[in-house]
Amino acid sequence: MTVRVGQIGTKHGHARGKWQALVANDVVEAVGIWEPDADARARERQREEYRGARWCNSADELLADETVTAVAIEGRNDESLAMAHAALDAGKHLWFDKPAGEDWPGFQRLMTSARERGLYVQMGYMFRYQPGFQLVAELSRSGVLGDVFSIRAHMSTWISVEAREVIGVHRGGIFYDLAAHMLDQVVWHLGRPSRTTLYARNDATPDVPGFSDNSLGVFEYDRALAFLDIAAMEPRPNARRFEVYGTRGSAITEPFDPGETVRLALVEPWGGYPAGETIVKLPTVTRQQMYERELAAFLAVLRGEAPPDRLPEHELLVQETLLRATGRISG
Repeated sequence: MTVRVGQIGTKHGHARGKWQALVANDVVEAVGIWEPDADARARERQREEYRGARWCNSADELLADETVTAVAIEGRNDESLAMAHAALDAGKHLWFDKPAGEDWPGFQRLMTSARERGLYVQMGYMFRYQPGFQLVAELSRSGVLGDVFSIRAHMSTWISVEAREVIGVHRGGIFYDLAAHMLDQVVWHLGRPSRTTLYARNDATPDVPGFSDNSLGVFEYDRALAFLDIAAMEPRPNARRFEVYGTRGSAITEPFDPGETVRLALVEPWGGYPAGETIVKLPTVTRQQMYERELAAFLAVLRGEAPPDRLPEHELLVQETLLRATGRISG
């Protein structure tokens, strides 16, 4: 069964890669793209990644077409939630790029409406499909690492001043933009934190004084702490790292974008890995391949071939934790 999928928006940082994933998938018929901003539409349609794409003249060309099963939501973070509501109201499943805006009640309504309509919403957290994160999660969630008492994540980047101005409309700045990738992992391991604290500073962006470019989030649990630091001015290649520490072992993947290795330190042997230290070499999975794996998981749900990798309650928890950390909601 071919699945007809359209895309709304092109301003998200993942938009071109997601369209390429749609085009490359044998199960998908990539129907077309609607970008409401005429300037962005004219600019993006010249890019190689969109070569051969059909550009719609209105959202209705996708949303009013009953043969279109799903829509990839790839608008900028301050416009994407409204796009998602429009697509869901038209009866479409959503491949919705992260994070889900800053309107917490609005996202809750979206997820409630999806459940009531029997529609599926999958958020665009591609590291779920990276082998290093998958191995670390298996070790942690199965109890091999014992009681997890600490998680540390470093996911900094370098972006231009112009990009900082765009992201600066969001409370939390660079933390808002990137942290949900790691919070998707943190709450998968530990659940809902009892307390969140964010230290957000402007240390290197004087031209955008309200922008938080250097941040540390602390997430407290009954018997664990999680630390997530993100900055906007780290030179490339970025040194991205995810660490999980438990009473029976630890697992560290570094760098994770792209994934290269996992360092295991185990009290007891597990799954062919000995006690003590082991450096696990990971298969190379590019960012584009992670998008393709995301899409494959999405399609498997739509086609009734597999259950969701994450339930709606998890998608809600990730968004709630992000907005609690940035101070957009209390709790």
